[in-house]
Amino acid sequence: MRYLRFGQTELSMPAISCGGMRYHHKWEDVEWNEIPKEGQKNLERTLAAAIDLGINHIETARGYGSSEMQLGYALKQFQRESFILQTKVGPENDPREFRSKIETSLNYLQVDSVDLLSIHGINNRERIQWSMRKGGCLEEARKVQKAGLTKHVGFSTHATLSEILELINTGEFEYINLHWYFVNQLNGPAIEAAAKQDMGVFIISPNDKGGRLYTPPEKLVEICKPLHPMVFNDLFCWASPHVHTVSCGASCPEDFDLHVEAMEHFENADKLITPIITKIQDEVEKTFGPDWYDNWFKNLPEWTDTPHQINVKDILRLFTWAKSIDLIDFAKWRYSMLDSYGHWIPGKRVQRFKKQDMLDAVSESPFAEQIPAYLKEADALLKGYTGPT
Repeated sequence: MRYLRFGQTELSMPAISCGGMRYHHKWEDVEWNEIPKEGQKNLERTLAAAIDLGINHIETARGYGSSEMQLGYALKQFQRESFILQTKVGPENDPREFRSKIETSLNYLQVDSVDLLSIHGINNRERIQWSMRKGGCLEEARKVQKAGLTKHVGFSTHATLSEILELINTGEFEYINLHWYFVNQLNGPAIEAAAKQDMGVFIISPNDKGGRLYTPPEKLVEICKPLHPMVFNDLFCWASPHVHTVSCGASCPEDFDLHVEAMEHFENADKLITPIITKIQDEVEKTFGPDWYDNWFKNLPEWTDTPHQINVKDILRLFTWAKSIDLIDFAKWRYSMLDSYGHWIPGKRVQRFKKQDMLDAVSESPFAEQIPAYLKEADALLKGYTGPT
């Protein structure tokens, strides 16, 4: 395993983390006697495999239902100093509720403290205000830190780029959890800003949100050969000097296999990914023209500034990959979540809009004239998803 300094925390972080979002029993708290024995044994086997591989960063959240409780029982088989433990707790308008949830997390995890505590999902202006105001949740997290209940405080986010940069530039956080991988590079400036603050950078959900790479389309498989698309995506993330770890939300021990394979190529990441990126770029150019790959995202408004709050930026991102490299099922799945997941996946799907209103909103884009038609085409291609959530 490769270990990297996790920014100012000074923790020695494995380049692969064990995320706790896919091996739990339910998305709500349940009684311990409701946990299936075989399910708990699978979780224990998954943790044991992670530790054996040197993947000693174990990550979960208060919002992951039974995950914390199940981990609390499973982690007893390991020496506490043998792993880095992280949980995430969402902000509340009342910081006393936030503190109560932290205490609940510690009780479920059956530990006196965690190494890393994230304010989970600082995703919009309201949750920023809850977190950052005087007497708010960040101040409460500092009290928790002073009391020895956590060593380090960071945050996770699905906010707009400008909001993420605002949070980073406060200098108040030691690390960040955010989305950034090949099919979603929009947060690149946030990673650079985090590096300037010497923050640890933890990439969340690169396999699932990065294209549902557990079941990649055949076209992407062919493009990425001789690498598996998941291996390519890991190497893409690690090629950035500012990324310290990528999450593997393992559902079973075998889910680590491809990430371990990727680790064998860590030193040659740039060399291996460059020809694959060139092939993907060629496919995008065949579909959208020679300038689209490098410029489609430039000067696009955030969803807060578009007609009907249509998430133009994310819809064009999904449309690009669906049309060019056949990530259609993935794009349909993510498109279906707009309108449905609140602040976790903000903005709306394509609504009826006046063309001139949209042209005004995207006027600074180099592709302003094409965008209204592309949005309508994207909606026709991506709507009607009926697959697994």
